[in-house]
Amino acid sequence: MKEASGVVDYEATPVSRGWEDRAARIASITPFVVRVGKRNQLLVKLVTEDGLHGWGESGLSGREGAVSAAIDHFASFLLGQDSRRIGRIWQECYRSQYFEGGRVLTAAISAIDIALHDVLGKRLGVPVYQLLGGRQRDVVPTFASTMATSRSELLRQCRELVQAGWDCIRIYPSNFRDDVIFDPKAGLGDVAGDLIEIRQAFGHAVTLGIDMHHRLSVAEAASFCAMLPAGTLDFLEEPIRSEAPEAYASLRTMTNIPFAVGEEFASKWAAAPFLEQGLTQYMRLDICNIGGFTEAMKVAGWSERFYIDLMPHNPLGPICTAATVHLSAAVSNFSWLETRQSPVEDLGFHDPALFPVQPVLDGPNYQIPEGPGLGVEVDEEAISGQSPAHVEAPHLRHPDGSVTNW
Repeated sequence: MKEASGVVDYEATPVSRGWEDRAARIASITPFVVRVGKRNQLLVKLVTEDGLHGWGESGLSGREGAVSAAIDHFASFLLGQDSRRIGRIWQECYRSQYFEGGRVLTAAISAIDIALHDVLGKRLGVPVYQLLGGRQRDVVPTFASTMATSRSELLRQCRELVQAGWDCIRIYPSNFRDDVIFDPKAGLGDVAGDLIEIRQAFGHAVTLGIDMHHRLSVAEAASFCAMLPAGTLDFLEEPIRSEAPEAYASLRTMTNIPFAVGEEFASKWAAAPFLEQGLTQYMRLDICNIGGFTEAMKVAGWSERFYIDLMPHNPLGPICTAATVHLSAAVSNFSWLETRQSPVEDLGFHDPALFPVQPVLDGPNYQIPEGPGLGVEVDEEAISGQSPAHVEAPHLRHPDGSVTNW
């Protein structure tokens, strides 16, 4: 610092941060493919030179082996790097091959990115949402799902959810239970009847949606929408696949039911046409597939520009849930977070014996973790004993023998 003529001139004074920089370097990145409840989970543990660790999760269910191999490859050049340079690490992972992008690579990047945020939160002694600009809400509301297979059970489960405090419910079509044959023409009329009866029973105090699991054609989806009286359905989730935004543009001309699309997106570039052309009214991004916090926050900001709320996909375990809770807490444009922990579902994904500390679901709302990092602890010894099962999604066919989507 120099002082002349009453003016203070501050000179940059280099401060040696060598030890701190070395301490923050990545020492190891380890993927764990484990069986939790009714599903395999791909978890990632990232450890720094000073012993801090963070957890991440990949969302590409059923292809964990491919994602695990990608994580191992990324680890080959990430070891020794500064774990605090999260944005730069994201770019290097994404751009370090000629054939960049794709769901396998971005699922691997997602898990690493989430773990890096967990580590940085712990290093700074703050919850992850503070790294994202601070929380904008006090709790994170959820929507719950019913997988009931009969109309009577469907109504019973909806009633149980409403009594427990949920004001947003998603159903799954009862004719989607066959793991061999998928014949939408034979069952869509009954599904429409289910929705009509739910609306009559609960009125408009409940937001009502349905997940079509991207199984329909444009014509089938349009026909289904035409079966519903105006106001029956509040959102139609993933009616068709998302590779061709033009198909959604065509479907948009045939119905005014809001779309909920995005769980298949593996980048901001995939989300772009759906936002810019008004092809989704709820952004269903999955933080464990789209690229972790780094990419999810960009898509969230882009969605805000078009007045579109997030309704994040959250079908995995406590690490995915915790990451999505922090994301949901930190954005302004948010409606509901998917939960698979409601009173009518028992999938075992959030086993407390494996995850002794995890976000708490209080009625229909997740409490926002206030501890450093994500707010998840993993019993590593316990999960190491949970051998994954071989998983292959049903290979569905139409009644004529042709292959269709699961």
